[in-house]
Amino acid sequence: MHKRVVVTGLGVISCVGNDVQTFWSSLRNGVCGISFIEEFAELGLPAKVAGKIRDFNPEDYGMDKAFVRKQDPFTVFAMASAYQAMKDSGLVSGENIEPSRLSTYVSSGIGGFQTIQREVSKMAEDPTGQWISPLFVPTMIADMAAGQIAIKYGAQGSCIGIVTACATSTHSIGEAYRNILHGYSDAVIAGGTDHCAIAIGAAAFGNARTLTRSEDPGHASLPFNADRGGFVMADGSAVLILEEYEHAKARGAHIYAEVVGYGSTCDAYHATAPRPDGSTQARCIKEALSEAGYDPAKDCVYINAHGTGTPLNDVAETTAYKLAFGEDAYKIHISSTKSMHGHMFGATGAAEAVATVMALNDGVVPPTINLDNPDPECDLDYTPNVAVEAPLTLGLSDSFGFGGHNACIAFRKCGTR
Repeated sequence: MHKRVVVTGLGVISCVGNDVQTFWSSLRNGVCGISFIEEFAELGLPAKVAGKIRDFNPEDYGMDKAFVRKQDPFTVFAMASAYQAMKDSGLVSGENIEPSRLSTYVSSGIGGFQTIQREVSKMAEDPTGQWISPLFVPTMIADMAAGQIAIKYGAQGSCIGIVTACATSTHSIGEAYRNILHGYSDAVIAGGTDHCAIAIGAAAFGNARTLTRSEDPGHASLPFNADRGGFVMADGSAVLILEEYEHAKARGAHIYAEVVGYGSTCDAYHATAPRPDGSTQARCIKEALSEAGYDPAKDCVYINAHGTGTPLNDVAETTAYKLAFGEDAYKIHISSTKSMHGHMFGATGAAEAVATVMALNDGVVPPTINLDNPDPECDLDYTPNVAVEAPLTLGLSDSFGFGGHNACIAFRKCGTR
């Protein structure tokens, strides 16, 4: 018999807020966290804007200076999100959960990008490698955020770092859901993290022509807009605590929402471009909807779209929604919060899952800001510019990554099962 899975803790670090309430308030109110990056401009890089983390002090999240000094920022961001989420959940390994029944599924799309750039530069200057840090490998590998979180919180269950580009943390949450669903864990620390908005990231993604060339940070991330020209890089992390329902109920935990569905497919089409007919993306969404028990006659649906603001993604995603929902696609509420917090790579799915859970809790659809010139091919209700109140019952968060990786998770508002 399958278990039920609920969300009992949330944490986020982002350019629009370093805690859940600030993050969510920013999204509700259409606050843009993207800024002009002087370093990028001085270097003559293609991209000039990014979503950088501001006013962030790791010591506020239980880390000391010695620990931070030895870590890449992607791990530090992950630790900060996990600190918030674990504190929010009230879980304590060895007290109200068995260590072997607490797992960690926190991932990064790239890993220690900053560390890689620094250490490779040393090697280029001195090919003997004598100046390469002995901590290089355990600092840069993408699974280290999960490992450090597990160490901190005594999580002795599964510890897995899934790498599927932009779909990384959506897959992490989905696989964590299945872990609990099938009885392997009582709770999972699930999410993602990345620190890619640095010079080498701007050069790499910029030369691949995936980034916007806009120099106006307030009007740079343009999902579903006819004027869109690419995504905006952003840093950050987000973590959700997923927990088996009876376990959460027995300890009196606050329950934000229930995780009720998960879909995972592959385009099997192209390394960076989405399948244009939307068929594999639609199947991913349908899998999540079917498992969630979607009823078009009863459910009021919100989708936090992948919505990157690239010419190819937004049209393919719109097509996928039409295939997945049929005529009902025009009735659902959709928005891309990337218009405000940018594309957080391996963290973006988890951050958008947090936004989806909060939307269900408050009955508020956050807007897609900057949607002042909608693309005629993106003709669904993408909630332009201003938040909308709605009696939401079912929330989806989907992510589509380089390599053709598709993931979609479904949440139900408490009491609407």
